[in-house]
Amino acid sequence: MKRVLLLLFVGILAAACGEAGVLDGAGERTRLFVQGPTTTTVALPSVDAGLSGEAAVGAADVVWYNDQKNPQHRGEPAQVIADVWDTRIGNSRFVQSSRAEIADALPTLKFPSLVPEQVRWVTSQLVYDEVTETLDPNTSAAFGLWTTEPYQSDTGRIGVLRVGVASSGTSAGGGEISPIVVPDGISLGWTDTDMRYELFCRTEISQQLCMEIAESAQPLSDLVS
Repeated sequence: MKRVLLLLFVGILAAACGEAGVLDGAGERTRLFVQGPTTTTVALPSVDAGLSGEAAVGAADVVWYNDQKNPQHRGEPAQVIADVWDTRIGNSRFVQSSRAEIADALPTLKFPSLVPEQVRWVTSQLVYDEVTETLDPNTSAAFGLWTTEPYQSDTGRIGVLRVGVASSGTSAGGGEISPIVVPDGISLGWTDTDMRYELFCRTEISQQLCMEIAESAQPLSDLVS
C-alpha cells in the first residue's frame, strides 16, 4: 500500500513540476488589474530558520500580490468560493485570490509562517473544477514564492505550494513530511487535518531549509492582517 501511495505521489509531483508555469502564469492577464505597475521593494528583518542555519523572513511581512485586489470576497466558504469564481478574469481555472479569501474558502488550510529570505512576493490562487464551478479537490489552492515581481520572469519564482483535499482515511493529525528529489529541486509532501500539501523548492533553496519552511506551517487565517 505504501509503495502504491508513493508512486501516486511521485506522479502528482511530476505533474506539479510540469505545471509550474501554469500555476501562476494564469494570473499574468490580471497583473495590472490586481497590483498595478509597482516594483517597490523593502528590506525585511530576517531570522534564523532553524537547523539549516539559513535565514528566512516572516510570510506575513512579504507582499501578498493579490491582497489589493478589488473587490474582496469574505464570508462563509461556499459563498466566497462562488463569488471569487463569478469575478474571475479570462478562462483560467486558477483564479487570483487574496489570502483572506483563501482563508475563508478553506478554513483549515495552513501556510508556512517562514519563507526564504530572498522571497519578496507571494501569489495566491483558488483553483476550480470548471465543470462544477467549485474548488478542484486535487489542487484547491496554489501559491507562488517570488524573488522578483511576479510574472515578469519565471526564474523569479523559487517555490510553489499546492494544497488539495486529503483522501478519506488520512490521519487527522500532522503527517510525516516526505521529500522527493526532482530535476529542478526538491518536493515535499504531507497531510495535515483534512488537507494535502505539496511544496516544491527550486535548487536555490536547500533541502533542509525547504523542510523547515514546511514545518513552520500555521493556519493561513493567522497570517491575514
